[in-house]
Amino acid sequence: MDIKIIRSPRRHKSVSAKMEGDIFIVQAPAHLGDHELQPIIERLYQRYQQKHTKSALDNQILEDRAQELNHHYFNGQLTWRSISWVTNQQSRWGSCTPATATIRLSHRLHTMPTFVLDYVLIHELTHLLEPNHSQHFWQLVNRYPKTERARGYLMAVGLEELA
Repeated sequence: MDIKIIRSPRRHKSVSAKMEGDIFIVQAPAHLGDHELQPIIERLYQRYQQKHTKSALDNQILEDRAQELNHHYFNGQLTWRSISWVTNQQSRWGSCTPATATIRLSHRLHTMPTFVLDYVLIHELTHLLEPNHSQHFWQLVNRYPKTERARGYLMAVGLEELA
């Protein structure tokens, strides 16, 4: 990432940033040293990335894929109130709240292979029927033929929680 820092003697406290093409432009007070500015730039860029990632994620595509999996693996019997991408799940790939029929998937799945996303969707959809990780839950999940492959993939990236 290219960063352009514009220092201004008229700025006293605030630091702002924006993207122009491929350049992250930071406007900062002239008195701030590089060592003080670096963590601020990192936070601003992280916020920019989260906002940009959020806008790139399409919940409708996720909804459509969940409907396809519902018809294929659950005979279309499942219903949910919402299914959406979230950017605040760092230690989980997905979550389901059966009481409210809501499913949330981590934005980190967005760049993973489709078979991994499908596995996590099926896992969370199954929680609408089985709220725990019982033997029956795993029997339902394992109907997806790429379950073990997807779990292995997630383990390889270090965040799969074994149940």
